[in-house]
Amino acid sequence: MITRLRLENFKSWEDTGDLRLGRLTGLFGTNSSGKTSLLQALLMMRQTVESRDRSRVVHTGDDRSLVDLGTFHDLLYNHDAERPLRLSFSWTLPERLSIANPETPEGVLYRISALSFTTEIRERQERPVVESFAYQFDGHCFGMRRREENGHEKDAYDLNTGDFPAKRVQGRPWPLPSPVKCYGFPDEATGYYQNTGFLPDLVLALEGLFSRLSYLGPLREYPHRTYIWGGDRPLDVGQRGEQAVAALLAARAADLKSGRGEGKGRRYKPIEARIAEWLRKAGLIHSFELRPVAEGRKDFEVKVKTARDSAEVLITDVGFGVSQLLPVLVLCYYVPEGSTILLEQPEIHLHPSVQAALADLFIDVVINRNVQIIVESHSEHLLRRLQRRIAEEAIAPDDTALYFCRREGGASVADKLEVDLYGNIVNWPAGFFGDEMGDLFAKTEAEMRRRAGIPR
Repeated sequence: MITRLRLENFKSWEDTGDLRLGRLTGLFGTNSSGKTSLLQALLMMRQTVESRDRSRVVHTGDDRSLVDLGTFHDLLYNHDAERPLRLSFSWTLPERLSIANPETPEGVLYRISALSFTTEIRERQERPVVESFAYQFDGHCFGMRRREENGHEKDAYDLNTGDFPAKRVQGRPWPLPSPVKCYGFPDEATGYYQNTGFLPDLVLALEGLFSRLSYLGPLREYPHRTYIWGGDRPLDVGQRGEQAVAALLAARAADLKSGRGEGKGRRYKPIEARIAEWLRKAGLIHSFELRPVAEGRKDFEVKVKTARDSAEVLITDVGFGVSQLLPVLVLCYYVPEGSTILLEQPEIHLHPSVQAALADLFIDVVINRNVQIIVESHSEHLLRRLQRRIAEEAIAPDDTALYFCRREGGASVADKLEVDLYGNIVNWPAGFFGDEMGDLFAKTEAEMRRRAGIPR
């Protein structure tokens, strides 16, 4: 789980400061306030990790990527090439990482349950160059820093091991070459030293974090009358939800189940049944079923009934809300436990009551599946339901993190919303969901004027 995020000189953010992330994190705010950029920074890291080009410092994207940020120059705050991009985050590991002692392999040097990472990247000669990066845990630090020789900048680096005594291999006094991407130690970091063979384990921990990160964007794919599934198991539902049905069929084939409750009281259901349950709770349908068009075919139909006595129809023949909500539901129950989900405006095209039900869905998933959800939203209904559930003790305030993003002097600012034990936001910002009181005052004034016969 990602527990902290900080961006400096990234798009509209001069400095976010340290943002604490919860099991359920909500990003609210006005348009163009920088909410989406917080998600984009994490998506940039994921596609950098997935890139096959080890020399590519950051993968800023293209038309086939999760996010396309243009050039590195484009993503710098105010497009100022003199400013470095700094990206920093902390996360907990799904399993404790034990680092063997290189001096006595049967011993353990470190036991790591949480890591922090920071990288600094500058634009030099119209290309991004890593200035430094560092992994930190329990007061220890391992990383690399770009060196300057005789005042002249070179793509040569020193290894930083903090208080750990790294031992050079005799006859190999050379500096290190450039890092792998913006976060990895080159092979020479272990080849030039006798006792640094554990450094790749830190890199693998970071790559594991982003391999468990999934994203669903605001624009979902339209439903189809039939879906073709060849038996592949997708990683997630795709950024437009285009793989939602394939994921459901793969879950059925693998007999994947989702649990709810604790200990002996924990009950498991097939993911497909869990999806149907939530669609009923949201009041969208009565029944939901995936079935092949004919025996032995790879073509499948999604059949639904909107009421107990209604006719069974294809998903294309009912309201748009079902097909909008379906990818959200599938993603929440399909990804492995310990994953992080990024959701952008999941409430689009949904009735207010269904928007409120999203809060219940997210609480169920973060509590019962140990999945972290970071959601960007404009929905007052979602927030109000979350506040109610905090008051009802369905989720603790400390398990949530809510932010209101706004622009101030050309830069984005994130205000942490303080939520008490009763679900009240004690520092409710002005204009959070528009000028409700202003509208009520203007309406009352107009009513009084009309009743008095006063012309406009």
